[in-house]
Amino acid sequence: MLCTLARSFGTALARRSSWSTARRRRLLATSPPPLASQQMPRSYTLDNGPKVKSDHRSGTMVEVARVIREQSGVDVGYHTIPKPRDHLLQHEPKREELPPRTMLDSHTTAILPLSSSELIRESYVNHLGRVRLGRIMEELDMFAVWICHRHVKLPKLPKGVPLPYTFVTLLVDKVEFTNLERLQVNQDIEISGHISWAGRSSMEITIYVRQLAHGEYIDVTKAIFVMVARNATNTGPAPINPIEVGDETEKLIWEQAEKRQKVRKSSAMDSVFNSPPREHEQALMYEILKRTTPANSMDLNKRVLPPKCRWMEDSMQSTMIAPFPENRNAQNTIFGGYLMRQAVEISFIMASIYLGDRPTLRCISDISFMHPVHVDRFLQLTAHVVYAAQNYVQLMTVAQIWDAKSGKVQTTNVFYLTYRADKVLDEVLPRSYREMLWYVHGRRKLLGALHLQPEYPDPIEVAKESSNHIST
Repeated sequence: MLCTLARSFGTALARRSSWSTARRRRLLATSPPPLASQQMPRSYTLDNGPKVKSDHRSGTMVEVARVIREQSGVDVGYHTIPKPRDHLLQHEPKREELPPRTMLDSHTTAILPLSSSELIRESYVNHLGRVRLGRIMEELDMFAVWICHRHVKLPKLPKGVPLPYTFVTLLVDKVEFTNLERLQVNQDIEISGHISWAGRSSMEITIYVRQLAHGEYIDVTKAIFVMVARNATNTGPAPINPIEVGDETEKLIWEQAEKRQKVRKSSAMDSVFNSPPREHEQALMYEILKRTTPANSMDLNKRVLPPKCRWMEDSMQSTMIAPFPENRNAQNTIFGGYLMRQAVEISFIMASIYLGDRPTLRCISDISFMHPVHVDRFLQLTAHVVYAAQNYVQLMTVAQIWDAKSGKVQTTNVFYLTYRADKVLDEVLPRSYREMLWYVHGRRKLLGALHLQPEYPDPIEVAKESSNHIST
């Protein structure tokens, strides 16, 4: 509960923050019935912010996948050695040859026809009769590739020659879900989006998902993908068309995207895996150690579990998958959307077991793709409960690839998923220092997902400001 969160900050926060005691107590100790009732505005809110709109339609997602395959020159049929694409390298353009494109040029809408096809519907329904969100994430990845195809325009590409590009998913920003209880499995789902930022070879893509049900549109999610253009053989970056800001709406979208670029760079360095926990987080770790160590005992290896708590090491589920060729691209590597679907579904299983009930997915945070998954490797997915507060639980799902011949194991993805429950949950506690770091990181992710992350002054920056003040 929030009182637990308040206690965990300890006196370290009081030393670091310039807030008044009354204000700090209001922020950390107020206990409304559910955390979800605390709404704070941010750039990902579905009903706020500028949007690009057009009448362009791309048909169904099945048709989108077919056109992508045709434009990429990918034949139907699996070959253990991928079909050579070296001949396409000669058609790779120079950046100065590429005409500017607006956001409107890439905007389009595609449909998941759940209302008209019982056969398609069966692939998107879970055992509870609800829409499989893992499938939705998989479709969003394919749609992001389609937006890349629509953005890239090569004036000198001969007719009939496949597009000399390979588009790969670099990362997915925070994906927030809303109105899931109103999402119908027998109504069409509409996916729309456009390029919202472009560099030399990387693109940010903004995607919206909504559903027309009972005469009104229901917003489901807004997702932001970062894609990278690679050459035809996926051996190096490839240039893309620059963005030409079209109107005031596109200008605002571009400015927001520029801010997100800066946040991504700073967030990567601020990870608890790259830098030590902050002072108040160290106080939190110490408090957990005190709570789980027997009083008046010098046995440092003995730990006790407080009431209504669970050990983190006991709150995990793992599965091993053979990613078959049906989920591959032209280089015989597995689609990022397939990995996202599998991660969402094992996370749902772990959250269900932890809750003892059906969880509701609230947010997916910061999916990064570190290494490709080849079709001849095995994929292991492990879902860990790393933080729980009141009626929310934070999962960290790690994807690793196994090479059976060499025995090498490599982490390829880390997913952070926030679920909501209809009851107060047991607290999850770490035993080892590594689990302590997971706990702190998971706590950051949950607070960020719920817009409860407070701002803390950096002690180094405060010291600098004090020194500057003295010197003047």
